[in-house]
Amino acid sequence: MKLFDAAWAPSPRRVRVYLREKGLDIDRTVVDLRSGEHLQSDYLKINPRGQIPALLLDDGAVIDDSVAICRYFEWQHPDPPLFGRDAREAGLVEAWLRRIEGDCYAAAVSAFRNGNKAFVDRALPGEWPPIAQISALADRGRLMWTAFADILERHLQGHPYVAGDGFSFADIAAIVAIDFGIAIKLADPRDRPAIARWHGELSARPSMSA
Repeated sequence: MKLFDAAWAPSPRRVRVYLREKGLDIDRTVVDLRSGEHLQSDYLKINPRGQIPALLLDDGAVIDDSVAICRYFEWQHPDPPLFGRDAREAGLVEAWLRRIEGDCYAAAVSAFRNGNKAFVDRALPGEWPPIAQISALADRGRLMWTAFADILERHLQGHPYVAGDGFSFADIAAIVAIDFGIAIKLADPRDRPAIARWHGELSARPSMSA
């Protein structure tokens, strides 16, 4: 088994934080995104989508989605539970994961890839034909980013964590998305007190340095 990782991208970071929370040490190969190594033939033979992370299993199967990789390990290592401790919490984690992916992380990616000259004709990640940037999508991404921050702020005013009363993968997904947005210079949501409290507490966890 081997995990194909990348040093700075948000999706691989989700997996690293999750594995650190679980206390799991997986054989890793770091792929250089800046040089485009993920789009070269050697890596595309492993993952034709050209995306990171990817988990190569012993039988040759490849899981090439960060949430799916973490779910794979959750089945094998259920403690501590990070996808919900019961049916109610599992449902809340799943609902928040979909919201974080669609309303927060996707907004940041849209703003970044449609507004950055480095991604001319590569507005979508992965191995695609040339896809042009659309400036209106960058604007919409920034608008969605701020709207999601307002929603999360209201939610965290009455809840210690994103889903349920305990730390979960929803928190990992949310803080990784927010840190990515801050890194690409979207509006910093930590000016909101509830998000600032939550972000500070999570950032103090040893796993967040993974």
